[in-house]
Amino acid sequence: MKTKNLLLSLLVVSSLFQSCSSDDDGGGNPNEVMTPANYAFTRGGETTVSFSGQTTRIQMAQELIDALKDNTVTEAQLDGMFAHVEGSDDFSDADLNASSKSIRSKTAASSDYFSANTTNANAIKAHFDAWIKAQVDEVFPNWGNIATAGNAGNLQEGGGGATRYVNARGLEYNQAVNKGLIGALMVDQMLNNYLSISVLDAGTNRADNDAGTLAEGKDYTTMEHKWDEAFGYLYGTDNATNPQLGADSFLNKYLSKVEEDADFAGIADDVYNAFKLGRAAIVAKNYDVRDAQAEVLREKISQIIGIRAVYYLQQGKATLGTDNASAFHDLSEGFGFIYSLQFTRKPGTNAPYFTKSDVDAFIATLTSGNGFWDLTSQDLDTMSDVISARFSFTTAQAGS
Repeated sequence: MKTKNLLLSLLVVSSLFQSCSSDDDGGGNPNEVMTPANYAFTRGGETTVSFSGQTTRIQMAQELIDALKDNTVTEAQLDGMFAHVEGSDDFSDADLNASSKSIRSKTAASSDYFSANTTNANAIKAHFDAWIKAQVDEVFPNWGNIATAGNAGNLQEGGGGATRYVNARGLEYNQAVNKGLIGALMVDQMLNNYLSISVLDAGTNRADNDAGTLAEGKDYTTMEHKWDEAFGYLYGTDNATNPQLGADSFLNKYLSKVEEDADFAGIADDVYNAFKLGRAAIVAKNYDVRDAQAEVLREKISQIIGIRAVYYLQQGKATLGTDNASAFHDLSEGFGFIYSLQFTRKPGTNAPYFTKSDVDAFIATLTSGNGFWDLTSQDLDTMSDVISARFSFTTAQAGS
């Protein structure tokens, strides 16, 4: 059964507002708003939607996670992809090389969670640095060896399936980086930065939006652009006006996966509608509707992380001890989603569903001793049930 709660009703209530257009050129009461047909907003015939920086970082992250599976790549090359400096020849795409953007600069860098907590921000960045280094130092030298408890190497999935490359505890570092970035980059920037009042209403943003004052040299107000940047971390490589999903290896892909689960079907529309309505509300200068949609997004995007964390723990449990290559792959994905729980956001609060300390405790369970080799079904069920209860879905719903 599809999970719902009171916050979802905000989307419905907000949609009752009426409007003639999502364009500034439309008539009628400028404070009335309804959900547009798609994420397309114009001013004077020109689009006001821009999220190129988010597209760039998604593309950089894609090249990074691909390179983590190539044992001929050096640590310096991987570090360059993660902490790119403008003009450095780090990527296969010349436009990415010319960019001033980097993945590392926006990892654990949100206004609400990390502007006043540089200790945690630096610790999280250091985790990604360490996983990249360990892939080169621990896994690459043992690429051709069969992994055993306490020894890095490779494991082939049953039936001649995929070969997985793991550390001494069974963890695929490339999956830790991949799924960890979904939380530390995409979710954190979306929920705790660009959709936060501290960013949307920073400085003169609200007064400028009310007056229609555009950012210098741009066709959008700063507030419009901030909302678009949140949108870009989900749809930045997708079709913004007709999302197909599965367009990248990050949040877009896993919204698609959750949508495919009958227990959560409809979440993709909930998310897209909230983005559209919130952006239209900014155009209409209706900040109550804007903020209500930000809360819907906090709930739904956070849910994706919780659902997939439980899903991979349960999938790993199903083959643990009988097909460890398959089990460890699922548990590695689960590891990354569990790591991402600390970047979620409970609606109506300034707090995640699970704190960094909570997440550190989960990670300790997954990695203590010989790590995945030592895990039991009870360990995985206990973690799954704790996560499910916090999100108000069941382990059975998320785990299948």
